[in-house]
Amino acid sequence: MRAVGIAIIGLALATLAPGVDEVFDPATGYRIAQYRGVVPAAPPGVPRVDARAVADLVDRGDAILIDVVPAEGGVRDPATGDWRLARSAVSIPGATWFPEAGRGQPDPAIARGFADGVARLRRDHPSGAIVVFCLSDCWMGWNAAWRLSRAGYRRVLWFADGADGWRDIGRPLVPVIPYAARSKSKVYP
Repeated sequence: MRAVGIAIIGLALATLAPGVDEVFDPATGYRIAQYRGVVPAAPPGVPRVDARAVADLVDRGDAILIDVVPAEGGVRDPATGDWRLARSAVSIPGATWFPEAGRGQPDPAIARGFADGVARLRRDHPSGAIVVFCLSDCWMGWNAAWRLSRAGYRRVLWFADGADGWRDIGRPLVPVIPYAARSKSKVYP
């Protein structure tokens, strides 16, 4: 499995311009810069799914939707974990939003919150497929899906087209708030 991961990272590196050594973390293989761009392959051991397959899982109640799109201009209070957003955000109905959790080297508090939040979601829905996404052409979903797979989660799926693909098949996007705020029923405009 590790050899497959290294081969995929090598493929991704081969498709990039000079300076690629600064795009991927050599120790972990996660993308750490230039998050918006074509993603040539799914993370090692994580199947890629399309919008129709995600819609089918959602319609059957068999999906744990994990959105890792960044909070553009948002600020996270390190003491409380709450986010103050610069603008509202939308996602797939029922998704749990973990802003910034798809970074290659997330802040340790964000990484802990992501790990704890996904564990809670898995306990609440032990057999659901974990569908990880961001936007189309976004490496954050790739990073987060691979991180969960490496942590031992089963049925992790990478929805490469993310919220953009959901919208493209005519499905609605709804307002969403970050996980830390969601768990305390607070909303910051």
